Amino acid sequence: MNKDTSAGLFFLGFFLAAGLALGGYFVGQTMYNAKVALNTAEAKGLAERLVMADHANWEIVYRVTGASREEIPGLYETAEQNQKTIVALLKDNGFDDGEIQVGVLNYNYQEFRDDKQILVDQLHTLVGQISVETNKVELIGKVRTSVSKLIALGIDIENREPAYRFTKLNDIKPDMLREATQNARIAANEFAENAGVRVGGIRSARQGSFFIRDAGEEYGDTAKIEKRVRVVTTITFYLTE
Repeated sequence: MNKDTSAGLFFLGFFLAAGLALGGYFVGQTMYNAKVALNTAEAKGLAERLVMADHANWEIVYRVTGASREEIPGLYETAEQNQKTIVALLKDNGFDDGEIQVGVLNYNYQEFRDDKQILVDQLHTLVGQISVETNKVELIGKVRTSVSKLIALGIDIENREPAYRFTKLNDIKPDMLREATQNARIAANEFAENAGVRVGGIRSARQGSFFIRDAGEEYGDTAKIEKRVRVVTTITFYLTE
């Protein structure tokens, strides 16, 4: 090859998988430019954290039913008493007024007819809801057991699953991004060592989305107190000989 030919532009690319390395994985691409001699490699760095939920929402639904319209006043009194019983139990177990929200009572009516459309039965139902919104996430599981025991007192209760959330993502973002960047550099160094070059400074960086999942689960982020936070960054490094 003569000098005139070597003075022209040429392009050489290659991809090399170096596998997982300390939470980072890497795909490298090197570009050569005859005029600028630009060499770069792209690496992806992973960072993960196991965290605890710091906020919870929990709903308790209670019902009273009767078979005639004349029973409604008595149903209302029973529903109010059940409401007071549930609220008292929540307070006795560590929740305060600011964490407990009492909803309105809703009235539902159903009627049942035979083949000749003659009324054979009717059902009058009052439905109430009590919500707990709290940062005392560890307390929820303990109190739920006590609430379920009210069924033995004849209270019709739907003890719904609480929703646990992690709300302090901004507190851990900086450290996780630093860790992901370090892991990307480690992965880039794995490639560079095999290629006989060295990793230099950062040319560009792309931050991926932060994902929060229940620990041990692929989907969902509200069922468990333990959460796993994950982020992947994509870093382009300069390479030097």
